Amino acid sequence: MKKQLLAFCLGLSTLITHAQNKAIITSRDYPQGYFRNPLNIAPDASGTFGELRSTHFHAGDDYRTQQKVGLPLHAAAEGFVSRVRVQIGGGGNSVYIDHPNGYTTVYLHMDKFNDALTNIVRAEQYKLKRFDVDITLPTGQVKLTKGQYIGNAGNTGGSAGPHLHFEIRDTKTQRPLNPQLFGLRFTDNFAPTINGITVYDLNDRIFNEHTPRRHPQVKAIRTGHYALASSAPIPVNGKFGLGINTIDRHRAGGFRNGVYSIELFLDGHVISTVVFEELDFNTSRAIHSYIDYAYWKQSKAKVQKSFKDPGNPIEIFKHLEHEGIIELKDNAVHEIKYVVKDVKGNCSELNFKVQNSNGYQPKSNPIRGEQFAYDRANSFSASHVKVDMPAGVLYSDLDFVYQPSAPIAMGFSHVHHIGNNLTPLFTTYNLRIKPTHLPAHLESKALIASVESGSEGGKFENGWVTVNTRNLGSFYVAVDTIPPTITARNLTNGKNVAAQSKIDFTISDNFSGIQSFNGYIDDKWVLMEYDSKNRHLWHRFDKDLAKGSHKFRLVVKDWKDNERVYETSFVR
Repeated sequence: MKKQLLAFCLGLSTLITHAQNKAIITSRDYPQGYFRNPLNIAPDASGTFGELRSTHFHAGDDYRTQQKVGLPLHAAAEGFVSRVRVQIGGGGNSVYIDHPNGYTTVYLHMDKFNDALTNIVRAEQYKLKRFDVDITLPTGQVKLTKGQYIGNAGNTGGSAGPHLHFEIRDTKTQRPLNPQLFGLRFTDNFAPTINGITVYDLNDRIFNEHTPRRHPQVKAIRTGHYALASSAPIPVNGKFGLGINTIDRHRAGGFRNGVYSIELFLDGHVISTVVFEELDFNTSRAIHSYIDYAYWKQSKAKVQKSFKDPGNPIEIFKHLEHEGIIELKDNAVHEIKYVVKDVKGNCSELNFKVQNSNGYQPKSNPIRGEQFAYDRANSFSASHVKVDMPAGVLYSDLDFVYQPSAPIAMGFSHVHHIGNNLTPLFTTYNLRIKPTHLPAHLESKALIASVESGSEGGKFENGWVTVNTRNLGSFYVAVDTIPPTITARNLTNGKNVAAQSKIDFTISDNFSGIQSFNGYIDDKWVLMEYDSKNRHLWHRFDKDLAKGSHKFRLVVKDWKDNERVYETSFVR
């Protein structure tokens, strides 16, 4: 049986296979040995390409850095720096290197750049008088040899701990490719884990949180082989779809990494094939359509659907028959097989049976409100709310339900329940709410707030508060009149800071969020660096700062232009 399972895992791929590894599906050959490990330590992954994140597919591999900030990073191959970037959140400090073979390597969350790049970044920050900058460099300005030092690994931006996020992109398209296909492999001798499946009764046109779901229990038979707890066929009646909950671990008790491919077969015939070989940043948010979003919001379990919503633009489906929706035409017992592989070719499969049954009657999913079509513009208007939703916002048709309720404390309108937050959206729509008792002097401070998640932003114009949002849910008009807070960590008035390399602050805002921060020494703008996840703001003293007494001023503003000013003096 083991030999039969191995043969199935190696032999049923339907696309072009990688010349160096016949076990996995690829669409092209990748240069082996061209790129080196960007770190000088053994590669160990905390995250992998295609992994399911909360708002996107992971576009690279995360290299562990022994829980340390400051390990040196090296160019993976010869080339030149094409871009250097500093973000608040996101990738933090990042470097992009174009290589002569048509690929670009990307290094995110860096602690610092090498001297040449630091000088370029600092010059741009002082020119623009802002911390976050995005610089495109002329071809050949900063040339690098393979293995040349480019900076240190860190924990900047949206990083949740010290690591290097490393990508390899196609230079022309800027689409990220799976780095392990280039030979930059992590040790992985473990087959993917299959935690569960979901059966979806899809006879009704609209797929949403009310679509009937069944979660038959899955059990492990032996390594790489799974079955359902019950051997009886799953009864179906009409159109249905399937989804799978699966992860990959590189070692026992290791991180929950993403798998490389998921193949679904009906009686040996491929229905759906998903491959995490290449991604597109423009469609990465469509992860919310690829997974069962409503079920994830309610349970935190990520079920990867083997059928595709009609408005989902992602291209990870390499084969999809009838959009992955299955309808049996007879009452015979049919064989279903899931085959899941990691990028090394380790394989797991799950086998079970399905059968038409007139005795099984799926629950209906009737439309409760107005039907919005996914492929056209939709709008809704009531006395105090307007919704304008362009085509392309929805992944599938929407059962649009609206209901108002009484105002809440500190609100300046009724609460408007516009669908619910279990429906994912691909792009933004325009939401307008008319305030009911907003004083004129607070109009500039008005915004739209979500009951579920706080400020959505927005502005007052022509009697309405308007915002473009990607969320459905419960909304109302609120105001933000409270400025941000500033707390000095290591500075007091008149302090001698000669022994300090920097001055540190904590900044925060209660509602609309931090819009800007600007520091001044003796009324001259100085660079303030910011780590939003820790609310940490700091200034590193310039070595040329004159000795003696100096005035320092820090101005922090939120998105409603509420401003807090901190002023003090220090001795250097």
